Amino acid sequence: MGLSWQQGPLSAGAVGHFLTAEPLPERLLFAEPLRRRMRVKYNGTWIADSENVVLLYEPGRYPVAYFPREDVDAQALVATDRVTRNKDLGDTAWYTVRTGDRAAERAAWEFTAPPKHAAEFKGRVAFAWRAMDGFYEEDERILGHAADPYHRIDIRETSRVLEVRHAGAVIARSEHPVVLFESGFAPRWYVPRADIDEARLRLVEGQTFCPYKGVCDYYDIGEVDRSAWSYPAAYAEVGRISDLVSFEPDKVEVYLDGRRLEQEPGQNVVPHGIDRGLDVGELRRH
Repeated sequence: MGLSWQQGPLSAGAVGHFLTAEPLPERLLFAEPLRRRMRVKYNGTWIADSENVVLLYEPGRYPVAYFPREDVDAQALVATDRVTRNKDLGDTAWYTVRTGDRAAERAAWEFTAPPKHAAEFKGRVAFAWRAMDGFYEEDERILGHAADPYHRIDIRETSRVLEVRHAGAVIARSEHPVVLFESGFAPRWYVPRADIDEARLRLVEGQTFCPYKGVCDYYDIGEVDRSAWSYPAAYAEVGRISDLVSFEPDKVEVYLDGRRLEQEPGQNVVPHGIDRGLDVGELRRH
């Protein structure tokens, strides 16, 4: 999502291109100051607290926050023998994070000798998202992954006709859907429930979590698994899609003004990684 994830400008699957006479490097990294106070909590203790965080954007990853050593509780970091190599930023030393009676192995890391063009990462530490109890901007917990300031969502009303069909039956037909434009994603079309034959939607177990929209429910249509979804209580910022339903154009037939839509490649979200944790459980614990 945003700058370096999905189909953003620094991702491997970018839909746009830079207008330069010479080809750019295959991998472009980007760093910038967060300009927000950020804190990290582990085992009930604040182990990092800084107004001087730098975000690192690597292709195909969410932004990762790096804290100055002086803003990290030194006693919480226990050095290990593990050293890996980042293809762009060099040797990476790993730490166990320990406070009180709890310890998380390989839960923090540091570039020990970054190249000159990345010298701002010298003496900075990052923490594995899923290993920590929580990351905060001021007093508000940030869920899922570090917030990407380049991520944006716009929702627009439209008078275009959206129709959904499966196995010869009309599942939905709306003359007033809304379209959601989200950084790095193709447009998503949402339909009011009054325009849907809800008897054809079967709610299934298992939810997912989006840091920008909230908890998502899924529906089967006939024999087609998870072919529709809805945010029953979307965040206030995107409240206009609350309880509306969207349909997967690669699983059922979705037509916009008579033209069949197709799913664009590279639209799947990778929910887990050291820089992210898109578990519904994280939201519920919050």
